[in-house]
Amino acid sequence: MVVIGTAIYMLGNLGILPGDYIIYLELIVWVVGILSITYILSILVKRRLSNTVGVDNASSLSFIIRVVGYALAIAGFLAAFRVSLGAALAAGGFAGLVLGLASQDVLSNVFGGIMLLFSRPYKVGQRITVSTWQYGMDFPTYPPKYFSNDFLIPGYTGTVKDITLLYTVIETDEMVELRIPNSIMIQAAIFVHDKTWRRKVRTRYEISKDLDPDLVIERIEKGLSDMEGLIQPPIVRVLEATQTTFVLGIDVVSSSIYEEPVRSDVIRRVNKIIKGINQTEKVKQAG
Repeated sequence: MVVIGTAIYMLGNLGILPGDYIIYLELIVWVVGILSITYILSILVKRRLSNTVGVDNASSLSFIIRVVGYALAIAGFLAAFRVSLGAALAAGGFAGLVLGLASQDVLSNVFGGIMLLFSRPYKVGQRITVSTWQYGMDFPTYPPKYFSNDFLIPGYTGTVKDITLLYTVIETDEMVELRIPNSIMIQAAIFVHDKTWRRKVRTRYEISKDLDPDLVIERIEKGLSDMEGLIQPPIVRVLEATQTTFVLGIDVVSSSIYEEPVRSDVIRRVNKIIKGINQTEKVKQAG
């Protein structure tokens, strides 16, 4: 860009390029050069400073550099045409009205990104769930909820990878990149999972009515007491009963931000406990 700018300046002084064209060429060089330098600098800051100041701070600094770059490009554009402050404000008011109506969604995403930068409801690297009415979900009518009788939160869960001018980039738990506009993120309900490194996991388990529920509950609580990462003693309750089974709710508070590994461990342990009780009952009946 420096070489091109120098060449344009020399050609203008030599009279090869008409003066009317020089300002336009210089303006193109300025805008393209500033945006290119801004982009490269923001990428370098994000990559080089991530290990020093943290991924979140490096991403925020990269975002600020991009905003400053766009501001400098616009300022250079106005200065090239020698637009005064008063004229710029007057023209900006009219242009802002027209452009605001024409590009309302784009501008709302940009300002949404700036608000996210200062409010920081979540950070790059955090695992979050985004629940918003703009992106609806269809759920099966039967069974509506398998592991909870209380509620089901519709949302998208994943790890925040980047916050750009227009989008928040999330890598979902299925390892798919999801880009949500910043204007949506400002309005959404955000569940930050790793704010506190613990999770209450409820597991539903059905047992036969032939078994004594008090005995089963006692055995399960004892069998789960040595689980890895257990923060509180497990609690087992009878949630409901069908014609042939009791439905148990097994609540475990574990030092994890993921439900599936904890629930898997609970199910495997409870399955062994129930098998042991059934075998004992068969031996008693045979004797």
